[in-house]
Amino acid sequence: MKTKLVLFVAGALSLMSFALVGALSWKSEIVELGEIEHNVPKVVEFTFTNTSSSDIQVTNVRPSCGCTNADFTKEAIKPGKTGTVKATYNAAAVGAFTKTLTVTTSADPNAITLTFKGTVKP
Repeated sequence: MKTKLVLFVAGALSLMSFALVGALSWKSEIVELGEIEHNVPKVVEFTFTNTSSSDIQVTNVRPSCGCTNADFTKEAIKPGKTGTVKATYNAAAVGAFTKTLTVTTSADPNAITLTFKGTVKP
């Protein structure tokens, strides 16, 4: 009997832990910038909507390298409302680039990867 109870509780908890997976709808997860100017910082904005029935908090945004700074909506995002993740790329290296931002939220134990790419003109 105890075994059945433990299995039931474990099953219920595992279902609850994934209740908000996919609760953010991103306008785009990949942004193509095309050609950008050398040494002129470029700001890239990713917009998302909270499609769940609960508030969601962006807890961390980690750029793939030191050439990119990140900012994001700090307040909890209410259901149906939007938030943003912004990246500022320094464009110091000439040539093609692909950069990522790893975003973690209160809604999903798995991080999402946002990508932007382009070419810095000489």
